[in-house]
Amino acid sequence: MVNITYDASNSIVANVDGEEVVYNPGDIAWILACTALVWIMVPGLGFFYSGLLRRKNALTQIYMGVMVLAVVSFQWFFWGYSLAFSDTGSPYIGNLKYFGMKGVLESSSGPVPALVFAVFQCMFAAITPMIACGAIAERGRLGPVPVFVFIWTTIVYDPIACWTWNANGWSAIMGGLDYAGGTPVHISSGTAALAISIYLGKRKGWGTERLSYKPHNTSYIVLGTVLLWFGWFGFNGGSGLGANLRAAQACFVTNLAASCGGLTWMLWDYRIEKKWSAVGFCSGAIAGLVAITPGSGYVGSPAAVLFGVLGGTICNFATQLKFVFGYDDTLDIFASHAIGGVVGNILTALFAQKSVAGFDGIADIPGGWIDHHYVQLGYQIADSVAGMAYSFVMTTIILWIMHFIPGMRLRLSEEVAEQAQAVGMDEWDMGEFAYDYVGLEQEITGDNEGMGVTTGGREPKHAHDSQSSSV
Repeated sequence: MVNITYDASNSIVANVDGEEVVYNPGDIAWILACTALVWIMVPGLGFFYSGLLRRKNALTQIYMGVMVLAVVSFQWFFWGYSLAFSDTGSPYIGNLKYFGMKGVLESSSGPVPALVFAVFQCMFAAITPMIACGAIAERGRLGPVPVFVFIWTTIVYDPIACWTWNANGWSAIMGGLDYAGGTPVHISSGTAALAISIYLGKRKGWGTERLSYKPHNTSYIVLGTVLLWFGWFGFNGGSGLGANLRAAQACFVTNLAASCGGLTWMLWDYRIEKKWSAVGFCSGAIAGLVAITPGSGYVGSPAAVLFGVLGGTICNFATQLKFVFGYDDTLDIFASHAIGGVVGNILTALFAQKSVAGFDGIADIPGGWIDHHYVQLGYQIADSVAGMAYSFVMTTIILWIMHFIPGMRLRLSEEVAEQAQAVGMDEWDMGEFAYDYVGLEQEITGDNEGMGVTTGGREPKHAHDSQSSSV
């Protein structure tokens, strides 16, 4: 049993492995606040995704925002935390030392108690599969998703988190720099979304006028972006596990990169349509946030401008990859998260600074190219390629194993796919709608496409393919 006491300054004094450890209550309070900030990102992403879809599919992603959070919270308690962060694991995956959170109070996790670290990291584990599950939108079955999320988090996320952040992990030992999740969160989820998209196949009518539509609710997109941007202060600001100058720097560059990314994407879209797109701005802000994530605790403020500009630019052009290679990535998750994560990892190799990492008075890194540590680029590329390859291969294997288990396949059968996509997955799998008038409209007008309100003399809305400006 761990021995916990409090000193005169209200600091927590714990006996860990026979040694007395003092924890600053300010650090604990900050990380718990950051935990709440990252928590709100998960349903926030659901609203973001929902707004980009058609009305008849709007509820499924909002539902997944809370369902995925619940599934991963149990998985993390059950064995996820132990597989990722047990201190006696291998360079590739942990063991079951902390199975069911047994013995966590007796362990140490740097500046904060391991229990605080565990609940903070649980939120990272939750948002990662939620990012990937956007690929299921408009054509994937919802029933098997909880099973897929539990298995995927165990087999894909936990090992990548282990090799990146666990002191025993091969990437950590090699010298890879990933402050808040470039590879474990964004590259792994973005690549998983690509694998899911390829497995599910194209939606009926993909690449034709039939699937040319605007996002059904731009307000949801802005709301989701606000919640994500807000939560990202905890996502990056808390990853140093302390309330200090390094956390402040991480928050500053996070906000700056998001701002520059949003403005950049919006300007790129303006050159085509001569319209100031809120969807484009929001997409760019997310791209900037993704790009700055791995370097947020390592880079100076001027570099953050480049992270945002290049993140917004490269991810914007990467949305066209689906047309080049012929896969139907409904929400451009691969372009924004996998490509954005690679951009962030590479820029971290160039602009990481020993002095910035030392803002917390603890971290000591050799830096990147700006500090003449040129081999860092090789480390970052190796980590990125490994994360992308592992996630794609393992996600594909999981999907196809589930495909041959009765009731577990995510793909709709050919016999019902067209009908399900016509009425929308909200009606087909949930029997509920985000808006009452969608169901009423289908009953009265037979408007199975659900792309616009047809009552009152108004015509359905058909416009450019919204997926050229999405996450």
